[in-house]
Amino acid sequence: MQLVFLTALGVGGATVAGALIGFIFKNISHRFSNLVISFAAGIMLSAAFLGLILPSIEYGGRFGVLVAVLGILVGGVCINLSDRLVPHIHKLVGGEQKSSGRVKSVLLFVIAIGIHNLPEGIAAGVGFGAGDVEGAILIAAGIALHNIPEGMVIISPMLSACISPKKTFILALLTGLAEVVGTLIGYFAVSVAQAILPFALAFAGGAMLYVISEEMIPETHADGEAYRVTYAFLCGTCAMLVLDALMSV
Repeated sequence: MQLVFLTALGVGGATVAGALIGFIFKNISHRFSNLVISFAAGIMLSAAFLGLILPSIEYGGRFGVLVAVLGILVGGVCINLSDRLVPHIHKLVGGEQKSSGRVKSVLLFVIAIGIHNLPEGIAAGVGFGAGDVEGAILIAAGIALHNIPEGMVIISPMLSACISPKKTFILALLTGLAEVVGTLIGYFAVSVAQAILPFALAFAGGAMLYVISEEMIPETHADGEAYRVTYAFLCGTCAMLVLDALMSV
């Protein structure tokens, strides 16, 4: 349980760490941020299959594939519905809402990140609940890498909206707290009801796949340098494969 809590703090703390970097280095290049996000996307893609979807099929037994398919689709639909209710980063950063300086729009932006952080935390927690500690740690590492640049980009819009640095940091802290809560929810839900384990694993995998495809990849390919971020994506995927192989030895 202690390891679960420490991992939850690490995943949520990555957003806060990114926010601190955003305070200190306000001019970090968008190109570098895209490379980090794309590398994290590669890790998360491998983790979604190796640590969530394939184990879901294995634990599901005779109907494992059907349960996994259902879980993936439901996970994707849930993230899509949250997108429709509250738009996420690529719909708010760099758009009219950012330039207008309206506090209401920026707070909507922060709430959106918090909503999206919850299922990411659940993905890490479900792995621990399944007893796959190594896989859960690798999944958490990929999510944490994604959270660092995400934490970086939330600082500038809030400061430009005349929100004080203290309140800006508190809001960034709350978005990271959503990851902690999600990790604990995923862990306890699976630990209490092992019967839902195959579906929960696939659900978390589907949520991760949706975030990768709908947000991370389009965001990193929007600047006309797709080949750079594609190589970063491939490196992230390979890094996850190598780590998984090393931890299986």
